[in-house]
Amino acid sequence: MAVRRSPPKPSSPLPTLPCPYFPFASPTESKRYIYNNYVHSLSTLLPYQERRITNLEDEIQFTEVMADLVQTHSNTIPILARGFLECRRYISAGDVTRFLDEHLRARIGTRLIAEQHIALHLSSQSHNRGATTPQEHDQSSYIGVIDTALRPADIVRHCEAFVGEICELKYGVRPAVVINGQPETRMTHVPTHLEYIITELLKNAFRATVESGKEKEPIEVTIAAATDTPDVAAAETKSSQGVDHISNISSVPGVTIRIRDQGGGISPEVLPSIWAYSFTTFADEVATDVGNTSSTTGNGNTDALNAISGAGGDSSSLAGLGYGLPLGRAYAEHFGGGVQVQSLWGWGTDVYLKLKGLGK
Repeated sequence: MAVRRSPPKPSSPLPTLPCPYFPFASPTESKRYIYNNYVHSLSTLLPYQERRITNLEDEIQFTEVMADLVQTHSNTIPILARGFLECRRYISAGDVTRFLDEHLRARIGTRLIAEQHIALHLSSQSHNRGATTPQEHDQSSYIGVIDTALRPADIVRHCEAFVGEICELKYGVRPAVVINGQPETRMTHVPTHLEYIITELLKNAFRATVESGKEKEPIEVTIAAATDTPDVAAAETKSSQGVDHISNISSVPGVTIRIRDQGGGISPEVLPSIWAYSFTTFADEVATDVGNTSSTTGNGNTDALNAISGAGGDSSSLAGLGYGLPLGRAYAEHFGGGVQVQSLWGWGTDVYLKLKGLGK
C-alpha cells in the first residue's frame, strides 16, 4: 500500500487513510516498536499452527512463548494510544472508537488465554513438586486466573482503599464508601478484570464527589445477585490448622453493581462523549506528555486520580488519554456484561456494572 512505501508528513491531510494505519503513519520509534512486536509474536506463534505438544518439555517451551507474548505486549495499549493522540488531526473520534473497540476486545481475549495457560502451568503439581500439598490445591478457589468464588464486595473494598489513599493525598479528604445489597454474593470471574473496572468507576466517583464539595456524602455501592437464582451466601469454615478455606460455595450466574455518587452528575454536553477513547479532561499539552502523570493544571483537570489504574498491564501510562471508562466497558462486555451510566445533572451519577459469571 502507498502508506508503506511513502509515509506521509504529519502536516499533510490524509482523509482517506484507513484507520489502523494512522498510529504507524509517522516513522517514530514508538510506532516501529508496536509493529515489530506484532511481527515478532506472529512469527513466534506460527510454528505452533502445525506443531503438536506431546510431552512436558514441549509444554514448558510453549508456556515460555506465552509468557514472552504477554510481556512483549505489556505496553501496547499506551503506545497505541499515543499514536492515535498524535494523529487526532487526521481521524475522527468515532473512527478511533470503532477501531479500538474491535482491537482491544481481541487483545483482552488473547491476553486472557495466554495468562490462563501460564497460571495453569504454574499451579500444576508436576511443576511444583514439594511446593504445595494436595489439600492446599483443593482449598484454592482459583482455576488459573479465574476465581470460582469471587466476592465483588472484597474487590470493591480493595479498590476503595487504593483510590482513597490517592484521593486523600491529592485533596486531603476522601469520601466514605458504603456497600449494601447482597455483599456476600460470590461469582466466577476474573479478579484482575473486575479490579480494573471498579478502580476506574471509583476514580470518577471519588473525584466528582470531592470536587463538588460533597466529600461528607458517602458513595453508595449496591451489589445484587442475578434475579433468576436464589440468594446465595458463602459458607466459610476453619480447618484444624486454623487456615480459612471455602466449602460448598455456590456462585451466582451474574451480578449487578451500582455505584452511586452525589458529585453533581455529568453535563449534557459531556455525556455523549464519555465512551469515546479520545475523550479526556486532560489538557492537550499534558495529554501529549503521557508519562508525566504528576502534572497539574489550574482548573484541576489533571490530578493524581488520573494517574492510577487497575491491574492487567494497562496502568498509569494511560493517564489522560480517556481510555479508562471505555476500556472498562470493554472488559465488562467481554463476557457478556456491560456498563451503563445514568446521570442526574446537578445532583449525581449512577453507574450500573453488569457482570456475567463464567460457567456454572
